[in-house]
Amino acid sequence: MKLFYSPGACSLSPHIVALEAGIELPLEKVDGKAKHTETGTDFWQINPKGYVPALALDNGELLTEGPAIVQYLADLRPESGLAPANGTLARYRLQEMLGYINSELHKTYSPLFKPDTPEQTRAERKDYLLRRYRLIEDVLSKQPWLVGDHFTVADAYLFTVTNWARHVDLDLAGFPALLAFQKRVAERPAVRTALEAEGLTSKAA
Repeated sequence: MKLFYSPGACSLSPHIVALEAGIELPLEKVDGKAKHTETGTDFWQINPKGYVPALALDNGELLTEGPAIVQYLADLRPESGLAPANGTLARYRLQEMLGYINSELHKTYSPLFKPDTPEQTRAERKDYLLRRYRLIEDVLSKQPWLVGDHFTVADAYLFTVTNWARHVDLDLAGFPALLAFQKRVAERPAVRTALEAEGLTSKAA
């Protein structure tokens, strides 16, 4: 297998999950603007969607979309506890949270990274994020992790997208449980390893 990634992008989430699961996963960096990999390959030819993460499987297939990739990796090492067993209510709760992070947080950040986004739109997106983070804050004020008492792929995903807040001047000071969560995740050995590998150590929340 091989993970196509860009430093600090949402591909950090499966990178963390692979390390947490003890899966040896070669990486190939992608220039998100030029759309080519560090080996000079046209990334559009690898992933027609044009964005990371993309996981090249051993059978020659390509798996895309972060929530799908992290579950795939977790299922390769079920003993890791990174995802509950398929078919259980706990697994659907995990998917529920992955879907929330993906649709309500992740995609809301996207226009904030574009320099030509109008200020009114930028302000609206930030307000929307703060409203959506309130649910996360409520969950984390009652338990250490998003779907229970142990770290899962959902936590890796939340950590990754929430790290973007500092880059778009989103003030999360009103969410102490979320900030404590970010610090807790950043201290995990696998997460430190992923951050260092991507050159992000000084940028972690």
